[in-house]
Amino acid sequence: MKDHRTIDCRSLALHRLEAGKLRADSRLLDLALGNLVRWEPTASTAVRPVLAEWRALLVSTVDEVIAVLIGEDERSVRLRQSSPFAGALTPEERFGILREFQPDESRAA
Repeated sequence: MKDHRTIDCRSLALHRLEAGKLRADSRLLDLALGNLVRWEPTASTAVRPVLAEWRALLVSTVDEVIAVLIGEDERSVRLRQSSPFAGALTPEERFGILREFQPDESRAA
Protein backbone atom coordinates (compact mmCIF):
# COMPACT_ATOMS: atom_id res chain seq x y z
CA MET A 1 0.00 0.00 0.00
CA LYS A 2 1.33 3.40 -0.92
CA ASP A 3 1.59 6.15 1.67
CA HIS A 4 0.24 9.64 1.04
CA ARG A 5 3.72 11.06 0.45
CA THR A 6 4.38 8.58 -2.37
CA ILE A 7 0.96 9.28 -3.90
CA ASP A 8 1.60 13.04 -3.73
CA CYS A 9 5.05 12.63 -5.30
CA ARG A 10 3.59 10.52 -8.10
CA SER A 11 0.85 13.10 -8.67
CA LEU A 12 3.46 15.88 -8.78
CA ALA A 13 5.50 13.95 -11.36
CA LEU A 14 2.41 13.48 -13.55
CA HIS A 15 1.49 17.14 -13.26
CA ARG A 16 5.02 18.33 -14.00
CA LEU A 17 4.75 16.49 -17.30
CA GLU A 18 1.34 18.06 -17.92
CA ALA A 19 2.78 21.50 -17.08
CA GLY A 20 5.46 21.02 -19.71
CA LYS A 21 2.83 20.13 -22.27
CA LEU A 22 0.73 23.13 -21.23
CA ARG A 23 3.73 25.45 -21.69
CA ALA A 24 4.05 24.14 -25.24
CA ASP A 25 0.32 24.22 -26.04
CA SER A 26 -2.11 26.37 -24.06
CA ARG A 27 -5.01 24.57 -25.76
CA LEU A 28 -4.74 22.01 -22.96
CA LEU A 29 -6.72 24.55 -20.93
CA ASP A 30 -9.66 23.76 -23.24
CA LEU A 31 -9.32 20.07 -22.40
CA ALA A 32 -9.38 20.86 -18.68
CA LEU A 33 -12.37 23.19 -19.03
CA GLY A 34 -14.19 20.54 -21.06
CA ASN A 35 -13.57 18.00 -18.29
CA LEU A 36 -15.01 20.44 -15.75
CA VAL A 37 -18.11 20.96 -17.89
CA ARG A 38 -18.66 17.18 -17.95
CA TRP A 39 -17.92 16.65 -14.25
CA GLU A 40 -19.83 19.55 -12.70
CA PRO A 41 -23.40 18.28 -13.23
CA THR A 42 -22.71 15.03 -11.36
CA ALA A 43 -20.18 16.29 -8.80
CA SER A 44 -20.95 15.78 -5.15
CA THR A 45 -21.53 18.81 -2.97
CA ALA A 46 -18.13 18.18 -1.37
CA VAL A 47 -16.33 18.32 -4.74
CA ARG A 48 -18.16 21.29 -6.27
CA PRO A 49 -16.09 23.95 -4.45
CA VAL A 50 -12.86 22.37 -5.71
CA LEU A 51 -14.16 22.30 -9.28
CA ALA A 52 -15.18 25.96 -8.92
CA GLU A 53 -11.67 26.74 -7.71
CA TRP A 54 -10.22 24.99 -10.76
CA ARG A 55 -12.63 26.84 -13.06
CA ALA A 56 -11.47 30.20 -11.66
CA LEU A 57 -7.85 29.14 -12.01
CA LEU A 58 -8.27 27.94 -15.60
CA VAL A 59 -9.53 31.35 -16.73
CA SER A 60 -6.53 33.08 -15.15
CA THR A 61 -3.09 32.91 -16.77
CA VAL A 62 -1.24 29.85 -18.01
CA ASP A 63 1.56 30.73 -15.59
CA GLU A 64 -0.85 30.60 -12.65
CA VAL A 65 -2.17 27.22 -13.75
CA ILE A 66 1.36 25.88 -14.18
CA ALA A 67 2.29 27.18 -10.73
CA VAL A 68 -0.45 24.99 -9.24
CA LEU A 69 0.41 21.99 -11.40
CA ILE A 70 4.01 22.01 -10.18
CA GLY A 71 3.58 23.66 -6.78
CA GLU A 72 4.47 21.90 -3.57
CA ASP A 73 2.32 24.07 -1.29
CA GLU A 74 -0.80 22.76 0.43
CA ARG A 75 -3.22 24.34 -2.07
CA SER A 76 -1.43 22.81 -5.06
CA VAL A 77 -1.34 19.36 -3.47
CA ARG A 78 -5.06 19.63 -2.63
CA LEU A 79 -6.09 20.82 -6.11
CA ARG A 80 -4.04 18.14 -7.88
CA GLN A 81 -6.22 15.54 -6.14
CA SER A 82 -9.10 16.73 -8.36
CA SER A 83 -7.15 17.79 -11.41
CA PRO A 84 -9.20 18.43 -14.55
CA PHE A 85 -6.22 17.58 -16.78
CA ALA A 86 -7.36 13.99 -17.28
CA GLY A 87 -6.47 13.03 -20.83
CA ALA A 88 -3.60 15.50 -21.19
CA LEU A 89 -0.99 12.73 -21.13
CA THR A 90 -0.72 9.87 -23.57
CA PRO A 91 -1.08 6.40 -22.06
CA GLU A 92 2.65 5.89 -22.61
CA GLU A 93 3.53 9.09 -20.74
CA ARG A 94 1.20 8.23 -17.89
CA PHE A 95 2.34 4.61 -17.55
CA GLY A 96 5.98 5.71 -17.67
CA ILE A 97 5.47 7.84 -14.57
CA LEU A 98 3.37 5.18 -12.84
CA ARG A 99 6.12 2.60 -13.42
CA GLU A 100 8.62 4.88 -11.70
CA PHE A 101 6.53 4.72 -8.55
CA GLN A 102 5.86 0.98 -8.50
CA PRO A 103 7.61 -0.91 -5.72
CA ASP A 104 10.64 -2.89 -6.82
CA GLU A 105 9.33 -6.47 -6.69
CA SER A 106 12.85 -7.90 -6.73
CA ARG A 107 13.53 -6.46 -3.24
CA ALA A 108 10.50 -8.09 -1.63
CA ALA A 109 11.67 -11.50 -0.50
